[in-house]
Amino acid sequence: MGTRRDLGGAMIARVAIWEPMPDDDRQWVIEAAKTVPGVRDAYHVVDPNTGNGLSIAFFDDDADVTEVKSAIASKAGEIGWNDVPRPAPKSETIYRVIRRG
Repeated sequence: MGTRRDLGGAMIARVAIWEPMPDDDRQWVIEAAKTVPGVRDAYHVVDPNTGNGLSIAFFDDDADVTEVKSAIASKAGEIGWNDVPRPAPKSETIYRVIRRG
């Protein structure tokens, strides 16, 4: 009881809520995040009825979320992403993964 395996392999999840989920191409965000060691995977999901969505990313517990944000910001600068106003998520929360299948 209480082992790393019980805790889902010591992972954290970042969940951002979008209302509505942007429909522009943001695959580059996932690709930039995954350049940082400890980033396991990321998903953008949308409710087809409301257009609201979630951005969900999974990290090893020791991954540096600040480094991930920095990698995304760096890529955004490279591609001129911030040259025009863009929506931001309504909220962002970091969770500890306690179970996985």
